[in-house]
Amino acid sequence: MALVKIKVWDGWVRAGHWLLAGLVGLSWWSAETGRMELHLTSGYLILSYLLFRLAWGFFGSDTARFSKFLRSPVAALGHLAHLFRREPDREVGHNAAGGWMVLALLAVLLVQAGSGLFADDDILAHGPLAGFVSGDTSYFLTTLHGWNFNLILLLAGLHVAAVLLYALAKRQDLVRPMVTGSKRLPDGTVAPRLAPLWRGVLLVGLSGAIVWWISTLG
Repeated sequence: MALVKIKVWDGWVRAGHWLLAGLVGLSWWSAETGRMELHLTSGYLILSYLLFRLAWGFFGSDTARFSKFLRSPVAALGHLAHLFRREPDREVGHNAAGGWMVLALLAVLLVQAGSGLFADDDILAHGPLAGFVSGDTSYFLTTLHGWNFNLILLLAGLHVAAVLLYALAKRQDLVRPMVTGSKRLPDGTVAPRLAPLWRGVLLVGLSGAIVWWISTLG
């Protein structure tokens, strides 16, 4: 089978993927060591990226759009049924199961960032929106903020395990394309449309402005 090099991931998706992984680690470390100002800053950056990624899921490159990579749960289960079958990688973007993992990770991260805006530990720091809700509501969201991180760790662990499993069982390297942006796919594969740079810059600016405004409310 002849293979050709095709650009499948734009720079926004790739940079955001690694940046988000680093920021989650920074958020954990800053909370564990009591560096709450840094924790808040890290949380604002995560929320900014999540808002951008949601917008990019509608207006970004083909492989970033939800309408392109979200398939039916039946398709996802069908893909998992062949998880241990060694075969060449023919997926231009996310596979049927991977698309749902992306959605799940975005969901739990949004819960984490959103609950953090209303959290108040009564000691070191409080979110900028904590004063807009009752004490009971803030307490509930603070508790949710703590417990939800365990779910983030679980999903992140499953994500890493899946990447390793694809490498070992299917001989498919999912890491390199997320670094270089390109895959070697069968000749004749239609390359995805990549969104222009200006659109990403605009959405990053808008996302950052929204989060900055939220941060000023406290």
